[in-house]
Amino acid sequence: MIVSRRAVVGAALAVPLAAPAIVAASRLGWAAEARTLKISHQFPGGTLEEGDFRDRITRRFAAEVEKRTGGALKFEIYPSSSLMKTLAQFSALRKGALDLSLYPLPYAGGEVPEANLGLMPCLVTSYEQGRKWRNAEIGQELARILDGKGVKLLTWIWQAGGTASRSGAVMTPDDVKGMKIRGGSREMDMMLKAAGAAVSTIPSNELYAGMQTGAVDAAITSSTSLISFKLEELAKHLTVPRQHSYWFMMEPLMMSKSVFDALTPDQQKVVEQVGLEMEDFGYKAAQEDDARVAEIYGKAGVATADMTADAVKRWTEIARETAWKDFADRVKDGARLLKLAEQV
Repeated sequence: MIVSRRAVVGAALAVPLAAPAIVAASRLGWAAEARTLKISHQFPGGTLEEGDFRDRITRRFAAEVEKRTGGALKFEIYPSSSLMKTLAQFSALRKGALDLSLYPLPYAGGEVPEANLGLMPCLVTSYEQGRKWRNAEIGQELARILDGKGVKLLTWIWQAGGTASRSGAVMTPDDVKGMKIRGGSREMDMMLKAAGAAVSTIPSNELYAGMQTGAVDAAITSSTSLISFKLEELAKHLTVPRQHSYWFMMEPLMMSKSVFDALTPDQQKVVEQVGLEMEDFGYKAAQEDDARVAEIYGKAGVATADMTADAVKRWTEIARETAWKDFADRVKDGARLLKLAEQV
């Protein structure tokens, strides 16, 4: 549809409150008709100011993009996997059947083996290290691989993880022997199995039911998920990742490449810029949750202990001989990717 300058000016005068958006869209050459994109994720819903910060990232992203595009791009947000099941979201992104998702990257490991770097035990052990991935060679390689599979990374967020247990503490490899535990990725499971654990592959939004029924004895997941899914109601012990962790998961906001490519160049720039800007909020919120989870669980009567550097070192020895070795042998270019990651 072609809109004349006279029509735009007339609309601006007729509807004063909408004038800034209309004029902005006109000046930047965006389409007059708004496009609504769907964002799906598995985490509990909330608001811009309250709730799981991963849901809040999607809402902040949506609000800011809509503002900067003068309403040319609008969004509908579907938390708690209400639009589609958790594990189906990555395939839907690749096919263009879903527009955006804030998605745990290792969940995509079955389709894109390199995505398992997003939860490779002991590979990322600090937020400082994780934040460097976006601009490091390993990050550029990972973005290129996903781009080739039809998925564009917008917001890079790494989250530390702790362990909620229905029984005793889970700190060292000795602690998991005979325990049914959820690790969160194929590679985590390999390390846990080598330490003597039985593993579960359920997604984090099913952990409450899993612990309630005894399907799992312990769960390793992000501090935010430990809070959002209220596992303090079932746990007796929590290992906290405030200072050290062998579990860091990449949970980025991702967009279907075909959907991104269909945007105008100006819209693409806005989407990329706002995605980048969300990272400061995300990392700050993740670290705040590392402290908050200890407080919440402590008030609920759960015993807590901080993960130690010595324990991480012991886990790293197992990870190198199991998960890292398997990844290097099984994944094309896996050894080189691991080497690039270790350079960060």
